[in-house]
Amino acid sequence: MQDKSPTLQPIDRIQENLLARSERRVLTWLCARMPAWVSPDMLTFLGLFGALMIFAGYTLSTLDEDWLWLAMAGYVIQWFGDSTDGSLARYRRIERPRYGYFLDHSCDGVATTLIVTGIGLSPYVTLEVALVALAGYLLLSIQAFLSVRVLGELKLSALNAGPTELRLILMGFTSAMIVLGPGPGMFGRISGFDLFAGAIGTILIAIFAVQTWSIARRLSREEPSRNHEWSATRRD
Repeated sequence: MQDKSPTLQPIDRIQENLLARSERRVLTWLCARMPAWVSPDMLTFLGLFGALMIFAGYTLSTLDEDWLWLAMAGYVIQWFGDSTDGSLARYRRIERPRYGYFLDHSCDGVATTLIVTGIGLSPYVTLEVALVALAGYLLLSIQAFLSVRVLGELKLSALNAGPTELRLILMGFTSAMIVLGPGPGMFGRISGFDLFAGAIGTILIAIFAVQTWSIARRLSREEPSRNHEWSATRRD
């Protein structure tokens, strides 16, 4: 029977990314000055709108590379909406734990899919390579959500990098697109941009594999096998 408890147990948010402390100060400053009519839900959907801007910018760059500036602006808007929605709720003490958790992470999944698919539809990165990066990110997201259930922990970073650091990397990646242009492939259809995106995807998948092994070992120690007890019962 599934647990139908209406409450959500407290979650230990583990955030070890390099910019965590500085970003927290900025977010607190922003929340203190946010107009009363702005709600966390509005910020969540603003972040999703930013992701749509990024998708459009990458996709339209097939027509003109200047559209990449739309993607750059989208990253700023996406960061603002995605980073301040939960912060504002906590600052005002109006959290809705189950609703906020569900809506925020659902929108995060859509936003990530839009961003990475947009990169794959641009003339800079092939779609197949972009989908490897998307798979890596989504695998880590799934792992984070499973950890909430089995460990009571929500890990928001890996290798001292979190969503904010990843956005900065992608903005630098986009800047390189603007400066260098699509250019010829280094190995047939594979370009330097493909190699970078593929490397990021491979690293994310590797982190997923290592952390899965680590978490499984931890849970195995905390919940040792009872096969010997079952065998003893059958002999009796």
